[in-house]
Amino acid sequence: MNKELRSEWHLLPLFGEKEKQADLLIISGPCSAESQSQMQATASGLARAGVKFFRAGIWKPRTRPGSFEGIGAPALKWLVNSANQNNMTPLTEVANEAHVRAALRAGLRNFWIGARTTTNPFAVQEIADVFAQLPEDVKHSVTVLVKNPVNPDLELWIGALQRLYVSCIRRLGAIHRGFSAYGEKFYRNRPEWRIPVELKRRIPELPLICDPSHIAGRRGLVEKVARQAVDMNYEGLIIESHCNPDSALSDKDQQLLPEDVGKLISSLGKRRGKAPDNCLFTLRDEIDNIDRELVGLLARRMNVAREIGELKRVHQIPVLQPERYRSLMEERIEEARELGLSPDFMKKIFSTIHDESVNQQLQ
Repeated sequence: MNKELRSEWHLLPLFGEKEKQADLLIISGPCSAESQSQMQATASGLARAGVKFFRAGIWKPRTRPGSFEGIGAPALKWLVNSANQNNMTPLTEVANEAHVRAALRAGLRNFWIGARTTTNPFAVQEIADVFAQLPEDVKHSVTVLVKNPVNPDLELWIGALQRLYVSCIRRLGAIHRGFSAYGEKFYRNRPEWRIPVELKRRIPELPLICDPSHIAGRRGLVEKVARQAVDMNYEGLIIESHCNPDSALSDKDQQLLPEDVGKLISSLGKRRGKAPDNCLFTLRDEIDNIDRELVGLLARRMNVAREIGELKRVHQIPVLQPERYRSLMEERIEEARELGLSPDFMKKIFSTIHDESVNQQLQ
């Protein structure tokens, strides 16, 4: 099975589209369905912005009990009605057999599997088994998008897709929503672009959709991430939006107003026909991560410098220690030379760092 699937995947266009879309596929809607009026207002605003695919979470897997965990099955009617009234296609997240069966009964044929569920092969297999039992005509009308697992595990991501493929789901796509990383402060979930790039290399036929909302975690960063995905020739975006984001019961910081989704779509333009060099974007992303690590390390160094300054004051030790500075500089320059770095470059950097450390000790 694995050999066949790794070599060639026979997939159909997502959502029953007869031809692969030339324009960017946009899926949008609230993180959670909260009320019928909220769903209707958000859907109508997105329809005016040109969005054709309406998403909403019905069941929400929250980290801690007591958080808003979604309305549940009753909200399926709100999702379907809001989409139908605005000539949109509805889709929702499913995490187990009961979710799939309830959504199918409500008339849904389009789903995504969340990052936490992708992490659990038992849960994915349970979902796949439900789809495998469907009549052939229904089965071939179903679209399933699979989010990457929480942690950067490409094999687990591919494994989830394979389980669905074996169940005869042929309208399959992958959602890149970023990966959890300890200590990450810039992104909510670090993009790690090299992982979806490798997924696409292994399965070129697989549509790749970016979730800039969950990567960004804040409204002001959504456009940047979305633009990076478009530049890397992703087939689509799934963007969280809400008619009143600040009052949202979940993920309020990353949801856009429907009209702002429209502005974002206009600014991005059409999907490019030819993919640029993805390696360039992967390397730039790596540089961004390294730069953020450097900033964090410099902050730690200055914290230690301030502690040293306090000890020197208590013990009446001069702040400037010429011998220590000369020894440090010689060691770092030699280390730089061994690593292929310019000694002059390293001298400039550590001279600047030393000057700031002295300033911190004098505070």
